[in-house]
Amino acid sequence: MTLHVDMDAFFASVEIREQPALRGRPVVVGGSPRGRGVVAAASYEARRFGIKSAMPMSQAVRLCPDLVRLPVRMSLYAEASAQLHGIFSRFTPDIEPLSLDEAFLDVSSSLRLFGPEIEIGQQIKKAIKDEQQLIASVGIAPNKFLAKLASDIEKPDGFVVIEESKVQPFLDPLPISRLWGVGKATHAIFDRFGIKTIQQVREQSPEFLVDKLGKFGLQLWELSQGIDHRKVVNMRQAKSISNETTFADDIRDKNILHAWLMQLTEQVAFRLRHHELKGKTIQIKVRYSDFTTYTRAATLDKLTQSTRLIWQTAKMLLDDFIANNTKPVRLIGVGISGLTGKGQIEPVQNDLFSSNNPEEDDRLDQLTDQINQRFGKRSIHRGTGL
Repeated sequence: MTLHVDMDAFFASVEIREQPALRGRPVVVGGSPRGRGVVAAASYEARRFGIKSAMPMSQAVRLCPDLVRLPVRMSLYAEASAQLHGIFSRFTPDIEPLSLDEAFLDVSSSLRLFGPEIEIGQQIKKAIKDEQQLIASVGIAPNKFLAKLASDIEKPDGFVVIEESKVQPFLDPLPISRLWGVGKATHAIFDRFGIKTIQQVREQSPEFLVDKLGKFGLQLWELSQGIDHRKVVNMRQAKSISNETTFADDIRDKNILHAWLMQLTEQVAFRLRHHELKGKTIQIKVRYSDFTTYTRAATLDKLTQSTRLIWQTAKMLLDDFIANNTKPVRLIGVGISGLTGKGQIEPVQNDLFSSNNPEEDDRLDQLTDQINQRFGKRSIHRGTGL
């Protein structure tokens, strides 16, 4: 069984924890409504007004005039994330982080020490609430797809277990939007054939789905059967570190995409330094509204964990790519591969004539990380971000 732990409205919840007077009020974290600011996170009270992430902040303010708007404080959320992962590591070393606020856990080697998976999930959820004053939703299921779906199905404050024998009764009545990757375009294709539930996807032949959707159709057929062969990959085994986000509404504005790319880059770079890793190959991922997905990559001439170098490379890749593609973007991601641990990194000679200063980059990143760990209430993040 796999555990998926997902924090509820993480950025907003951390802010409310720091300012208890905001509890019960509609709170969002993001940019200014007077510019191109967007919502990075919304409390559940704010969501009742129809506010969601990636929405222009000006629209959010119109939907809820009493909205409490707070700036993004990435250092505070990174500190909270490190504390959460400290809790996870008490129960298992096999942790696969997906972002600052969610992770898969394989606890199979911990059952003798801590009891069955359900008890471990309950202990983790309680520890997060008692020690961090935050609420997590937990899903426990036979594989990663089902565990992630279980953690989301009863948010907020959910705890859902899907037993092996209950997989199909759980999946069948759910709408097709619950399958990974089904967006507006795929939904429209299914609509033409009257397919609205996961059961109806399951009842189609794999050949039919491949004919209509290509290889993606076979993936959806397997998910509709509850099949997902991917294993939890911990940081020791990881070949890459990446972060991505799917927008509630497709985005065309390049400046907004830059803001999200910077936020994702900061999280990736923080995780690199936290795990004492460096990498060489920077990649971006772009998925459009019609679900076509593309990746672009560039390999640096030396290993790095620098936020600035990763950002510069990722931005170049994104700008080169979207210059000739005007379709709205549904998902964006950034990652780094070719990872090497601290003891394996060989010293490199810096370029005497480079305009970049790697030592200055290191000092800036180290200072930012120190503030993350000691002064979480400070606001330290790149101005390009959200």
